[in-house]
Amino acid sequence: MAEAKAPRLRNRPLSPHLQIYKPTLTMVMSIVHRITGGALYFGTLLLVWWLIAAAAGPNAYATLQWFMESLLGRLILFGYTWALIHHALGGIKHLIWDLGYGLGPAEREWLTAATLAGSIALTVVLWFLGYMIMGGIR
Repeated sequence: MAEAKAPRLRNRPLSPHLQIYKPTLTMVMSIVHRITGGALYFGTLLLVWWLIAAAAGPNAYATLQWFMESLLGRLILFGYTWALIHHALGGIKHLIWDLGYGLGPAEREWLTAATLAGSIALTVVLWFLGYMIMGGIR
């Protein structure tokens, strides 16, 4: 019985793997979209920390404020902002694809590049406006 199955296994096609495909921007951004989704989960813990610190009193809030104003805290907040905007624009991109638009190779790559550029630009503009509203960099 095992001998009867062995010849059929040899004739089965191999599954494609990453060595066969040439990475495209769309493929890479698909992976980044999944990573930003995971990062948003952990970034939301910062929002929870903020809410708990605000409810816990001035000392807890001062500790949070000290961390968020540090270089590491600002880098984390900047990354969280970018991940949030990138993930949202990726969702809009997928909505456009679900409606049946932008599915050609050139349109798909252009829309993906626009999502990446838009997320970077919107993050920088949002942070710039935030600093200007708060009176500049402290």
